[in-house]
Amino acid sequence: MILFWLIVILMAGSFLAWLSSRWSSVAPKWIALVAVLIDFLAAASFWIKIASFNYPAAGNTLIAGNKGLWFTELNWMWIPSFGISFHLASDGLSLLLVMLTLFIGVLSVLISWNEIQYKVGFFYFNLLWILAGIIGVFTAIDLFLFYFFWEVMLIPMYFLIGIWGSKNRIYASFKFFIFTQSSGLLMFLSILGLFFLHGKATGVYTFDYMQLIGTKMAPNVAMWLMAGFVIAFIVKLPAVPFHNWLPDAHTEAPTAGSVILAALMLKTGAYGLIRFVLPLFPDAARTFAPAAMILGAIGIIYGAVLAFAQTDFKRLVAYTSVNHMGFVLLGVFALNEMALQGVVMQMLCHGISTGALFIIVGALYGRIHTRDIEQMGGLWDKVPRMGSMAMVFALASLGLPGLGNFIAEFLVLAGAYQASNWTTAISTIGLVLSTMYSLRIMAKVFLGKPRKTWTLEDLNLREMIVMGSLTIVILWLGLFPNHVLYVSRASIQSVVNTVNASSTAAGQANTLLQDLPLDKTEKKNDDISLKQKDRQKEQIKIEEQIKTEEQLRTEQQIKAEEPIKTEEYMKSEEHTKGGIRQ
Repeated sequence: MILFWLIVILMAGSFLAWLSSRWSSVAPKWIALVAVLIDFLAAASFWIKIASFNYPAAGNTLIAGNKGLWFTELNWMWIPSFGISFHLASDGLSLLLVMLTLFIGVLSVLISWNEIQYKVGFFYFNLLWILAGIIGVFTAIDLFLFYFFWEVMLIPMYFLIGIWGSKNRIYASFKFFIFTQSSGLLMFLSILGLFFLHGKATGVYTFDYMQLIGTKMAPNVAMWLMAGFVIAFIVKLPAVPFHNWLPDAHTEAPTAGSVILAALMLKTGAYGLIRFVLPLFPDAARTFAPAAMILGAIGIIYGAVLAFAQTDFKRLVAYTSVNHMGFVLLGVFALNEMALQGVVMQMLCHGISTGALFIIVGALYGRIHTRDIEQMGGLWDKVPRMGSMAMVFALASLGLPGLGNFIAEFLVLAGAYQASNWTTAISTIGLVLSTMYSLRIMAKVFLGKPRKTWTLEDLNLREMIVMGSLTIVILWLGLFPNHVLYVSRASIQSVVNTVNASSTAAGQANTLLQDLPLDKTEKKNDDISLKQKDRQKEQIKIEEQIKTEEQLRTEQQIKAEEPIKTEEYMKSEEHTKGGIRQ
């Protein structure tokens, strides 16, 4: 029930904030802050409660009926006639991202306290709806419900950019909406395709994630269905060449919008790849993996180069997200535990470090009303507290040991090297380039000779609380990463084991098919075509049987029962008909 209340409190708070703006411009701020704080404290207490017990055992496989992976679960029938349920669940991966969402949510309310001067109630209404939608995305297990929350978080962000953004806010908001909405519709088509494919194969039409895992489909069908999911997720990530919407959206959005985009909304794309693409389409994911890793390597280098070339401070920070999210794409499709754990760390650390840089950009712009770094320089003497905070997160962005980003990138590269050493070697160039743009921030903005005489105040108490909180978290992630890695370990291993189990089943099926003798009548072209179709059908049957046996073994291991003894495949006297009997 806690997941349900986390969403309901934010939605209720959004309406109260909007209504209260009729009587006071301050009330919406306090209502929004209280609503997000209640959620954050509730989620933190739940994490502490979970930590006092043992986390789910690692090594499980994602199979229908396996409840051992979830810390908490809520499943209400919503539209039974269409197999739609209000199904929320949280494992270690979801819990970490929910905590990140609420932590960034609290800070987003605080940094908007004085920045937003008009339509204050409607601003916080949209802000809380975005947070509610993101939590829904991270916890929805029904695919229809997942798509519903996917749309819930997009529309308020469109308003956030379009109403409270900068000069080109209308252009940026439309661009953001077109990219994300069109790619989301492709994902919805894939969800419907998976729904009907599973229903035709089993007679059960459902959107439930746990039941859809293991759905049998032809390889070409799996690739097309996976493509819909992948496009939606890498557009949101974003990955090159689908990144074009990001710089404009970041640059024109208000500070809180930029922070939520970088720290949270981009993570929904990474989460989708781990949660849905790998378990639902393991064979297609393995086929696509080399190309995806190349795209990740391109994004790492391309994003760093473009970041270094920018003169707009906010646009520079925006392109660093393309660079950092390239590591995410590289690690996800390395398809091993080490790389995926690095991806989890990268999602968290990027959310903290890049979110902090956007806050610094917003604070500086509010004081000098320009983002052109060519007009800055020598600001450290005037704003030493701001300069110190900028130094911490610039160093975090380049991957300084002792800060969380170093752990994340090290794990990703170490895991990716096991999958593709040359792609990983090329990706390491991005580490050098990220050092260049990070040091350029400090050299152009806070160090060097002043290019103009600015009169500005240093960070105030409220801003120091925000930046101090982010500094503590990035240090904690860098010095004590096991607190995160241990929470997500079971979730990541279950995904990896699911992919590996599919690979094992496919390999055994191919071995058995190689032993099947060919009939003499296959010399004729028509007979050859028919035989090939029969052999494909036979391969699918064999894979189904082997995967079923693998799932039964896993279930019995969980229950501490004896493993299933697989009967030997016996050759029949009807080889000419392509039959196999056990």
